[in-house]
Amino acid sequence: MSESYSNSIRSLSPELAKKAHDELGEIPDRIDEDIETLRTWISKQPHLKARQDAQFLVAFLRGCKYSLEKTKLKLDNFYAMRGAVPELYKKRIVGEKQLSILNTGCLLRLPQPLQADGPRIHISRYGQYDSKKYSIAEVVQVNTMLGEIQIREDDNAMISGFVEIIDMKGVGAGHLFQFDAVLVKKLAVLGDKAYPYRPKGFHFVNAHSSAEKFMSIAKSLMSEKIRKRFHIHSKLDSLYKYVPKECLPAEYGGSNGTIQDVVSTWRTKLLAYKPFFEEETSYGTNEKLRRGQPVNAESLFGIEGSFRKLDID
Repeated sequence: MSESYSNSIRSLSPELAKKAHDELGEIPDRIDEDIETLRTWISKQPHLKARQDAQFLVAFLRGCKYSLEKTKLKLDNFYAMRGAVPELYKKRIVGEKQLSILNTGCLLRLPQPLQADGPRIHISRYGQYDSKKYSIAEVVQVNTMLGEIQIREDDNAMISGFVEIIDMKGVGAGHLFQFDAVLVKKLAVLGDKAYPYRPKGFHFVNAHSSAEKFMSIAKSLMSEKIRKRFHIHSKLDSLYKYVPKECLPAEYGGSNGTIQDVVSTWRTKLLAYKPFFEEETSYGTNEKLRRGQPVNAESLFGIEGSFRKLDID
């Protein structure tokens, strides 16, 4: 049954291959068998229409440290959440709006990882988009699109995770007014149950006092393990202990590309993925056909908004 899917998986650098083996339990000779097991399982799920190319599936295996049961659950949720979080998935195409949001430079994925086998560095600059023009959900939608490209292309992110710097410079009343605790809760659940990514740390810089309130709300929704990964830096100097200055873009005093270069690279990528995101609408779950309990907003997020503490590995 695998003829119609791509079976190719990118070779890893020696550094990443060692890390995948040591930290994720990756055994190269077993990957093909695991992928066939997943494909067979997908074919037997009447409710699930999932992509089955090997590079995509191996990202989920890596994100779940090669536990097949966890991988199946995460893959299922990855598609089920499209119905459960429609605000992120409706009209998710590479259109003018999505490209305009990218062009503001509010969502950056830097070219060089932290080290050869290290995490990808992300910088989110929410003060850069016009809050009169775009909602936070529209910005986060573009973020999910970049993330899905990374699932397919970014071995550092899928094996070593990512470090996110959230630069609060320019975040004004309009942005804070848009702050949506429910959406943040949903994203935290998705990170836990549906995405194969491994967040390694969130670093807030240039935060003013009103943003501290936002931080305390966000922290209260997290497990202890995640809370430890949240850092607020009053000065960039304390960020450098985690992300050395040279790993940042030129605008932050480093040598990891310029913001404009990063935006241009990702604009080209997004445009190349235009057909991919058009096809994406045909994938997902039909909860009416699922055996057992449906997976929907109620089962994922709790109708009363009662969340168990989240634990992301």
